[in-house]
Amino acid sequence: MRILMAQMNPRVGDVAGNGARIAEIANAARDRDAADLVVFPELALTGYPPEDLLLRPEFLDRVETAVAHLLEAVRGITLILGYPRRSVGGLHNVAGILRDGVLVDEYAKQALPNYSVFDEKRYFQPGPLPCVFEHEGQRIGLTICEDIWEEGPARQAAAAGAEMLININASPYHDGKQLERETLLAMRAREHRLPILYVNLVGGQDELVFDGGSFVVDAAGEVCQRAPLFADCGCLVEIDPGSPPRPRPGALAPYPEQEAGIYEALVVGIRDYVRKNGFQGALLGLSGGIDSALTLALAVDALGAEQVEAVLMPSRYTAEISIEDAQQQARQLGVRSQLIPIEPAFEAFLGLLSARFAGLEPDTTEENIQARCRGVILMAISNKSGRILLTTGNKSEMAVGYATLYGDMAGGFAPLKDVSKTLVYRLARYRNRAAQVIPERVLTRAPTAELAPNQTDQDSLPPYDLLDQILSRYIEQDQGVAEMVAAGLPEAEVRRVVRLVDRNEYKRRQAPPGVRITRRAFGRDRRYPITNGF
Repeated sequence: MRILMAQMNPRVGDVAGNGARIAEIANAARDRDAADLVVFPELALTGYPPEDLLLRPEFLDRVETAVAHLLEAVRGITLILGYPRRSVGGLHNVAGILRDGVLVDEYAKQALPNYSVFDEKRYFQPGPLPCVFEHEGQRIGLTICEDIWEEGPARQAAAAGAEMLININASPYHDGKQLERETLLAMRAREHRLPILYVNLVGGQDELVFDGGSFVVDAAGEVCQRAPLFADCGCLVEIDPGSPPRPRPGALAPYPEQEAGIYEALVVGIRDYVRKNGFQGALLGLSGGIDSALTLALAVDALGAEQVEAVLMPSRYTAEISIEDAQQQARQLGVRSQLIPIEPAFEAFLGLLSARFAGLEPDTTEENIQARCRGVILMAISNKSGRILLTTGNKSEMAVGYATLYGDMAGGFAPLKDVSKTLVYRLARYRNRAAQVIPERVLTRAPTAELAPNQTDQDSLPPYDLLDQILSRYIEQDQGVAEMVAAGLPEAEVRRVVRLVDRNEYKRRQAPPGVRITRRAFGRDRRYPITNGF
């Protein structure tokens, strides 16, 4: 057998466009005599996750039309692809087998995930039965994504006579996920003495990034082939007949190191959000600080320098070295930059509010006015240019509310939303290994918002090394105060940080979406009530 694992990047909702891409890939494989079976990812026809599009009858009509078109448009090669299917019992997430104008069979996903970023029980009914079909003299069982994480569906397929399994997926990225997948599938293969082909989606979709990494394990659980991560590509698998069939060793794309994998996920997330939503590029406020410096590097790597614009907006508190470092980075990356001082706008607002603020001491109100002046300027340029405004705040700041609503939080996409401050520094140093695009002084200066004289972040926050430890335990691991204190973290700081996280939920609810890179990101992953007395 020659099986093409089609690791594709669909656009959610573009059923006709996705269907045309599926037909193009399949017919090209047939015409080159490269494969006799092409396997596409879970819900490849609709993109993943289609969310409440699945509740619209017109959307499901388009899916049925696209399946019928594929049956006519693709002959001489067998396809396996995912799509939603209406039935008497409701809606199912299925893998269909298409061969020479015939829908040979359909398998309905049995294990419906309803945790973390997944809401499949909102839309789908579970399937009750295994599906085993014959191809090139071998009996192949189908499973879909979460099915393979549970023991039952693979056991059912093996009992029904499957000699190998194909598992189609829309499995989103988080740091370390690929190793988890391969470890789990190795265990399943050994349990049933069956080889397994794992075909995954690739590309960015709102907060999620799908990293591909499709792979094959043999009946002994050894990974014998792996497609590149984060690449829209096809990967040909050759399998010798037998009981069980024997996948031939193929190319093993390497695992990226941790920082490289995270960086690439952020690049893919930015690129697909901008392009799939039709923006004319991106812009951001470049302050001379580490967060905006990393965001600029990511944007250029995602879109190209010609598609990115940087705006410097110094205030009366901005140090000259901040302007110098920002201009140096823009020049090194070949990005168009513009300097627009905010002092006239800031003075105008202070004048408008002078009577109302009479007798009151300056405080964070005046600091926030500066951030909001910048937000107005950036959104105006975004509106006029058609470029999306990228916010530059990181997960540590968003967690404790160290951000200004309608100021530095204003924008359309937040690349660093799930990136802690300490990881920001690691990613910046990783990027500089390829070329020094972030000035060294940006990496060594104490971080500052420059909204008040001689201000640093540590005036208001614990040291970031400590803060990020507390945030990781509280947000990503759901540890409580007592558990963190027992682990040796200072109680006063733990209580302070937990209080800040809890009371700033209202800010995070108004933040733009951003790329998910951890097990527990703000947004789809973590849904806490704004008003609560816990």
